[in-house]
Amino acid sequence: MSVDSLIKNLRNIMRQDQGVAGDGQRIEQLGWMLFLKLYDDQERFYEMRDPKYKSPIPEALRWRNWATDPEGITGDELMSFVNNKLFPGIKNLKVRTDDKRGMVVRDALEDAFNYMKSGTTMRRVLNELNQYDFNKKSDRHLVNDFYEKLLKELQTAGDYGEFYTPRALTQFVVEMIDPKLGEIVFDPACGTGGFLINALEHVRSHYVKTQADEKKLHDAIRGVELKQLPHILASTNMIIHGVEVPDNIRHDDMLSRPLTEYGPRDRVDVIVANPPFGGVVKEGTEKNFPSDFRTKETAALFLVLFIHLLKDGGRAGIVLPDGMLFGEGVVSKIKEKLLTECNVHTIVRLPQGVFNPYAGVNTNLIFFTKGEPTKEIWYYQLPLPEGLKQYTKNRGITHEEFDPICKWWGNRKANGNAWKVSIKEIRERNYNLDFKNPNGKAGVIHKSPTELVREIEGKELEILKLLAEIPKSL
Repeated sequence: MSVDSLIKNLRNIMRQDQGVAGDGQRIEQLGWMLFLKLYDDQERFYEMRDPKYKSPIPEALRWRNWATDPEGITGDELMSFVNNKLFPGIKNLKVRTDDKRGMVVRDALEDAFNYMKSGTTMRRVLNELNQYDFNKKSDRHLVNDFYEKLLKELQTAGDYGEFYTPRALTQFVVEMIDPKLGEIVFDPACGTGGFLINALEHVRSHYVKTQADEKKLHDAIRGVELKQLPHILASTNMIIHGVEVPDNIRHDDMLSRPLTEYGPRDRVDVIVANPPFGGVVKEGTEKNFPSDFRTKETAALFLVLFIHLLKDGGRAGIVLPDGMLFGEGVVSKIKEKLLTECNVHTIVRLPQGVFNPYAGVNTNLIFFTKGEPTKEIWYYQLPLPEGLKQYTKNRGITHEEFDPICKWWGNRKANGNAWKVSIKEIRERNYNLDFKNPNGKAGVIHKSPTELVREIEGKELEILKLLAEIPKSL
């Protein structure tokens, strides 16, 4: 069966269940099922490698003992088992602090929820998923493709879109940052793990030569995610990509601790991230930061955190919305800190609609190195492909669209899409980083709130003039 057929079948089956409302809940439901199924497949490999292997999951709760038999428990019996035994049993697992596998399983399902109401419908879903064996090389490839498509569907699943960053974008950022073997790569708001998976693949393909190298790589890829769904999806993503025990993907809130509690042991070499933007942190979170940088804007607080967590010489590639570029007040102070403590060498202005349909705000990629002040910033405006008016669900941004920037990156010269700005000009504008392309190339028009208000006022005056002319013509 093709990946598209599997997704279509699962969608059609789950639509028949009254408990699953929309694509977002369907993906949540599949999230915990896939995690347990793939974990069980992986345990079969552990058992072949080590006959003494003991699962952290109680025997009756292991996937193989309740989910794999096509004629197994179904209907009300299956619903009762899942709701009254499986979920309570795993959420309340008693594990030792050194039992990494047990902690991964418990944390993955800590806040998971079973939406399905029909055990008969659930049995059909289980039977669909059991067609694939993660230990078979051919099936592993299909599972990877299936998971990639499943994650992409988050982009069109309402508010769930905040957890997904287009793969072409994460791949470009990682390639430009070029993490090396042994460097700690961290995403403090990792969502479904897109940046970390690309970092894993990049280091593995360029620098890993031995099994010891692979182990070092696993230990160096780290992420934290606050919300349950993306956390379990990120953990599963890591398993699919060869990380046996994804204990470095933590279920936590990086903004919930005072900044001063993050010391030298928390410093990292590389940060790649798309922090949540447009949202407001929970009450009191801003008090964890120095008074000059207190705000309720999540992206601003994460930027302060990124600067703090990087080692001297550490590198970052992050996504930020336009509001952070032209923001004033506290945001200006944060940008002053960034430009004083870090060399912000590149800002890529992305085409409008990269995150459509979840968010239509204009966004940018910011690249910086900690430990030396900024002297000048190179800007590169990435245009929409010729003939394309906007990105859609079926035509998102592609990796090939970044090829011109990749070629320009190591040999920088001003051109129709690239220009540079001195720190003097930036200071004169009170650290406003919203510089337009001076070459007049067509692309995204990044406007400040003041400009937008003036434009609206101008349009309203034109409308009033037209309305005044109507009686004269009657």
